[in-house]
Amino acid sequence: MRFSKLLIPTTKETPNDATLASHIYLIRAGYIQSVGDSGLYNYLPLGKKILDKVRAVVKDELDKVGCQEVSLSFVTPQSLWEESGRAEEYGKELLRFKDRKDNDYLLSPTNEEAMVNLVRNSVRSYKQLPLNLYQINLKFRDEIRPRFGLMRGREFLMKDAYSFHSNTEDMKREFAVMEETYKKIFTRLGLDFRVVQADSGQIGGDGSKEFMILADSGEDDIIVCDACDYGANIEVAQDAKEGDSCECGASLRMTKGIEAGHIFQLGSKYSESLKATFLNEQGKSQAYEMGTYGIGVSRLLAGIIEQNHDDKGCIWTKESAPFDLQIIISNIKDEAQVALGESLYKSMRSHGVDVLLDERKDRFGAKMKDYELMGIPHAVVIGKKLSDNLVEFVTRKEMQKEEISVNEIETLLIGKF
Repeated sequence: MRFSKLLIPTTKETPNDATLASHIYLIRAGYIQSVGDSGLYNYLPLGKKILDKVRAVVKDELDKVGCQEVSLSFVTPQSLWEESGRAEEYGKELLRFKDRKDNDYLLSPTNEEAMVNLVRNSVRSYKQLPLNLYQINLKFRDEIRPRFGLMRGREFLMKDAYSFHSNTEDMKREFAVMEETYKKIFTRLGLDFRVVQADSGQIGGDGSKEFMILADSGEDDIIVCDACDYGANIEVAQDAKEGDSCECGASLRMTKGIEAGHIFQLGSKYSESLKATFLNEQGKSQAYEMGTYGIGVSRLLAGIIEQNHDDKGCIWTKESAPFDLQIIISNIKDEAQVALGESLYKSMRSHGVDVLLDERKDRFGAKMKDYELMGIPHAVVIGKKLSDNLVEFVTRKEMQKEEISVNEIETLLIGKF
């Protein structure tokens, strides 16, 4: 794509209410736009592109293990929540309203009730189990104090999956499958994360695990062991402290984490309250054993930047970046620079490289500042050294720069991408 044709409203101004790097840079780099002071955000073209890329990674890994995608209504009848007993439990976080017929509805903050309703109207026999259904859809929680940009907004994109089983053993098997699937998702996105024992909170159930992105800006205190996989939210491991011995013998340490995923062993809590049953092998009516599994897809954008940024701007990971490569023509009035830039641009596109060509008439310094702010992993800078048959290959992480011969640059890029 051509920079001059894209809506990328970069700015030098830091939003007044922004304190986290992700909030500051996602707005300054033109990825998102605040809708007033209400914790709502528009995704601009590049922000939407990144959101779609992260969504695609999540979907790919879920589909590989046999999960089936559906799309539930964003608007849920309040009667379902009254059946489960959560209508009052959630309190003012539920945005409730009436339609013209005076029926009560709410904007979904999570969809246990709605998914159980779908299954109880569709599944009759143990022969149709196990079943794991998921969606990647909007959610709304009327946060009392929305803050930190995408980290704690009121409207967000969430992946929520729900599994249905004929017995507890099979539910726990699926729980383990989803834990491994989540690990693959977070690893593909280039994140440093930990799986920790957690409190099930308002969702309920007997066991849950959180997927924490390690970052100093995280709101959760977690205790981890660097010698093994042990980790726990401090709310669960209340007696543990830094320096204590792990079961493996190594020392535990305290750190901060951003909750980006949470998986739960629900048991029959929702199936019993909503009277969702199937006929088991003996022909008797039985409530489903359930698991539920969530990922904050839009929160992942913020989490990636909290873990990958510097004082210049974003540093996107390979799977999340809006483009693989940016080609920067230093002086648009220099015919040789323009010719090489256009030639490289066409070549990379023909080889399937997702490339952004910066052919704007702006000053070179402004173009480089935008590149640093936006955080595309690599760039080719075509500038004054073209007279010496050289261009500059830039790696955004640590701003590493390497001079490459014009005769070699195309081969290098094709090999890298």
